[in-house]
Amino acid sequence: MRRNHPLNRLICQVLAASALSFGATAQAIKPMPTGEMILNLKKLNVLGSAMYIAAHPDDENTIMLSWLAKERKVRTSYLSITRGDGGQNLIGPEQAELMGLIRTQELLAARSIDGPEQYFTRANDFGFSKTTEETLQIWGKDAVLGDVVWRIRNLRPDVIICRFPPDARAGHGNHSASAALAEEAFAAAADPTKFTEQLKFVKPWQTKRIVWNTFNFGTVAQTQKPAEKDFIQVDIGVYNPLLGKSYNEIAAESRSQHKSQGFGVPRGRGARPEYLVHKAGEKATKDAFDGVDITWSRVKGSEGIQDLINEAVSKFNPEKPETIVPILVKAYQKVEGIQDEYWKTQKKKELESLIVACSGLYFEANPNEFSAVRGEKVNVALSYIKRSDANVSLKKVHLTGFEKDTTLTQSLGNNELNRITFPVTIPANQPLTQPYWLAEKKMGKGMYRVDDASIIGLPEKPADLQAELTFTIEGKDFTFKTPVIYKYTDEVRGELYRTYEIRPEVTANIADKVYVFADNQPKEVEVTLKANKADARGSVALEVPKGWKVDPTTTIFQFSNKYQEQKVVFKVSPADITHAGASEATFRAVVTTPSGTSDKGLLTVAYDHIPPQTLFPVAEAKIVKLDIKKKGNNIGYIMGAGDEVASALRQIGYKVTMLGEKELDEDLSKYDAIVVGVRAYNTEPRLKFYQKKLMEYVQNGGNMVVQYQVNNNLQKVDGGLGPYDFKLSRDRVTVEEAEMRFLKPEHPILNVPNKITAKDFDGWIQERGLYFSNEWDDKYETIISSNDPNEKPADGGLLYAKYGKGNYIFTGYAFFRQLPAGVSGAYRLFANLISVGK
Repeated sequence: MRRNHPLNRLICQVLAASALSFGATAQAIKPMPTGEMILNLKKLNVLGSAMYIAAHPDDENTIMLSWLAKERKVRTSYLSITRGDGGQNLIGPEQAELMGLIRTQELLAARSIDGPEQYFTRANDFGFSKTTEETLQIWGKDAVLGDVVWRIRNLRPDVIICRFPPDARAGHGNHSASAALAEEAFAAAADPTKFTEQLKFVKPWQTKRIVWNTFNFGTVAQTQKPAEKDFIQVDIGVYNPLLGKSYNEIAAESRSQHKSQGFGVPRGRGARPEYLVHKAGEKATKDAFDGVDITWSRVKGSEGIQDLINEAVSKFNPEKPETIVPILVKAYQKVEGIQDEYWKTQKKKELESLIVACSGLYFEANPNEFSAVRGEKVNVALSYIKRSDANVSLKKVHLTGFEKDTTLTQSLGNNELNRITFPVTIPANQPLTQPYWLAEKKMGKGMYRVDDASIIGLPEKPADLQAELTFTIEGKDFTFKTPVIYKYTDEVRGELYRTYEIRPEVTANIADKVYVFADNQPKEVEVTLKANKADARGSVALEVPKGWKVDPTTTIFQFSNKYQEQKVVFKVSPADITHAGASEATFRAVVTTPSGTSDKGLLTVAYDHIPPQTLFPVAEAKIVKLDIKKKGNNIGYIMGAGDEVASALRQIGYKVTMLGEKELDEDLSKYDAIVVGVRAYNTEPRLKFYQKKLMEYVQNGGNMVVQYQVNNNLQKVDGGLGPYDFKLSRDRVTVEEAEMRFLKPEHPILNVPNKITAKDFDGWIQERGLYFSNEWDDKYETIISSNDPNEKPADGGLLYAKYGKGNYIFTGYAFFRQLPAGVSGAYRLFANLISVGK
């Protein structure tokens, strides 16, 4: 049976890698302390593989992963079905694809600590889902299943471990779907009639067993024995004296990399029992690898390799690790002779890494700037050093992507730094450097489009521009690759690296994502042009829908210096639409230079805990012609997490003042309304101290609108969030098209100043709302209601109460997603919330 899995172009097969590559993008060679050297030496004699599968970044059991990789010493991988695009962001405003970009890097940071390899599928995390069926329907079951099978056939795990069960206990449709996919892929990967197009490059693979790493959801005692009969118990809280840490401690450091989700955890110590419940394959009775030969005896023609590795372990001198390099080279030559291509490739890679570490080799290729454009001349400095007495000489240097070779015969002295600078030209056809899964439009809502099948599932695309260095070590030639990466020094953080970027000549960034026109008056649209080369010149224009007007039609620019910026302003006038309702469209900025045209913007996501991530989205914005009225003008806004609502309110004419401690200490009566951003009570520790003053503001005649908060222990507010008691729950409506019912059709919130109809709930994205109230005081009124299919009505998504002379509103409806996305009806309803009582 043939399924839709685009293996149309396979360029760099994982199994056919011939040279050790240190890092894909913004990475240098990671130092290997002597404790890790010993651990990795012992790992050479372990020929087992485990794959852990879950739905999102941070789903994985990092203790189990570190135990598998560093205690059991098997090749370990974590397959996260998505990149976590639908998660909540506690550190900034990024949502959706940008959220997935951050969480990808956080996962890579986690894996650099706990040891496994990281992989993904093309599935998009579209937000919370309540059922496996909905999740698989949105993702496209065949496509995502093919991706999981592809990874299994590539990585050939002996054991697959699921984090979740394939049922409602998983607590999230994405979670249960990850387990359902894993179980189906377990069988499909071994079936030569399934996904046959993959078999040009990989063979069917029968994993020995698939198990569920069970835990007790929502309880403190997460390691309690499972109710199922077929399970084994393992202690993963072991202390590793080579590393000076237990796997609990390593896992805490790893999990704490998920900073955007607020998942910092303390370091645990002591025994940690975990349970693996049998799901399919051969049952294990004592050990996850029961019946699996994880020694060299599983590979024909491997005689003598184990003895050489044992000799290297016994003769290892932590003060002179180079003394075992000749033994490692002999072992490498024997590995080259085995027939099993999978283990040949894997063990050669492990041996190469140890040979580099034990030889004290370090090398990197650094350009003189962090970015360039096609055709630009740049200098790449190659630095290399050998910090030992190992017998090493440099034979050849090849810069891939630049097609430049240098043949050398240079014996390397101990601790002598060498540096060669190569003048090169960026190829005219060099692709732009950006996250590969964001380079094209998504395949609908559920899957990213990736045309090059060779990179499907990789966390990042391997760097196109690399340096290949051929060293002769103990008479044997080894070729190692390192990406061309930019190195710089931050005055606070020290030496840092970032991906070397190939950029468009000139990029154009439109100031706002959405422009809302409440009348026929023109709006100014500011466009920031940035030169990514010196002496860039040309023109920029806005392409708008038919009937809309732009003044001026074209603006000329000329830059002298690289990275110079210029702001240009256009006046955009809406089409004269006289009928009621709203119209939505997009416009884009187009830059024309002597080299051609481009509609690319420039966006860099930068946080201290991850390398800067740059992408070049289409330079476009949404325009909404909207029939909207509002009352009041002066809004005080308390910023929440990942919150862009304030700028959206400015789009419809409100004057918005951000309320920090200084502003909250002042007189609040000047504000027509105070709006509290999403999760502000969770993330702003001092907000609870202003709660009494905020309630006095309401009592004296103010309007207060509180957007969704999470009921957790990040912050306790005496007396609750509102003037009367209400409780938050995990209730949510995940189907964005869910029917909206008006419980009180005549209520001012639905009528003043805008008449709200069912049409105002068309076009919502990702969800209706989340963390609704499920209990509230009788003094609150419920205005609207909705629910997911086959569930009871959720009335607590919008609570309204009169308090003294003022008005208090709590809403769990997802305005924080709808307003930045330009959903017209959400603007009209939110204007009513702000205007209530006016």
